[in-house]
Amino acid sequence: MRKFKIPNMGALLAFEAAARHESFTHAAKELFLTESAISRQIATLEGNLGVRLFVRTKQRVVLTRAGRIYGTQVRRSLEQLDRDTLSIIAHGGGGYLELAVLPTFASQWLIPRLKDFHDRTPDVCVNMGVRTDAFSFEESHFEAAIHYGKPTWPNTSSDYLFGEEVVPVCAPSLLTEPIGHAHELLRYPLLHSTTRPDGWARWFADLGVEGIDHARRAL
Repeated sequence: MRKFKIPNMGALLAFEAAARHESFTHAAKELFLTESAISRQIATLEGNLGVRLFVRTKQRVVLTRAGRIYGTQVRRSLEQLDRDTLSIIAHGGGGYLELAVLPTFASQWLIPRLKDFHDRTPDVCVNMGVRTDAFSFEESHFEAAIHYGKPTWPNTSSDYLFGEEVVPVCAPSLLTEPIGHAHELLRYPLLHSTTRPDGWARWFADLGVEGIDHARRAL
């Protein structure tokens, strides 16, 4: 019979949070524990491993090289355990869908339609998390994603849902004179979205306005 030498789960959770934040204080707030409890858990873990995971100073704690490596490994293992747990739960009477979404799409389109979905499929629970960039499904707990554009999703298949109409908006009080053509917008600062840094470039290109350094016109 094989005996697994696995540290206490509470110690691993405390260490993962402390390693991610590189702060016992932030880890304590996240896990609803005291800072001294986090410190004791990690001290016990270091004692059991015989490896120093943090260097402690008066101002902060810093991961050692071993701590950084172990932190990545523990985080990966906990995420896999989370995926496995959700997967086995889904084999019960109902199921769970872990869905990655864009924040505006979720709040403005998806969430208002969830009641209708739940009325039709009450045994399926949809859990949502925000992801604005492409990611690896194998390294996350998500099972599907609703995304904009054509990102590269390794080992996946995709279905087209619908397009969108993009229009510029502005408070009327900010306009000094009427706008008749797209290029006239360049008289004003343009606000960029961090989730779509090329949004203005695409919009202007579709209207035939090219060769302009849009980034320099943006805030």
